[in-house]
Amino acid sequence: MEESSQDHALIAAEGADKARALDIVILDMRALTAVCDYFVICHGRSPIHIRSVADEIEEAMEQRQLARHHREGRAQATWIVLDYIDVVVHVFTEETRNFYALERLWGDAPRIRAGLGVPGDSE
Repeated sequence: MEESSQDHALIAAEGADKARALDIVILDMRALTAVCDYFVICHGRSPIHIRSVADEIEEAMEQRQLARHHREGRAQATWIVLDYIDVVVHVFTEETRNFYALERLWGDAPRIRAGLGVPGDSE
């Protein structure tokens, strides 16, 4: 069975979760824009952590033979964008995430529940 764009978003979110990204959100963009089907949005604690999150997402996607179309922001690591055509992943610093407020900007987008995290796992 062929994977859907929602499956791809979930794979990216699972990669972010594996790297301990914070506040992972999946927005269903299909009814709002032709740019992509889903946004995966999260943030990290530091530039090093943000790069690690992006690396883990890229590895998870590669393992499923999902090719990245484009990547931006790795050098500065305040906002890394990973473009997989049907899914666009945004990995922010908390400050940058709050400033750009994509969840508010796209407030009409339904949120997808990812079921992330290990039961009983706490930080």
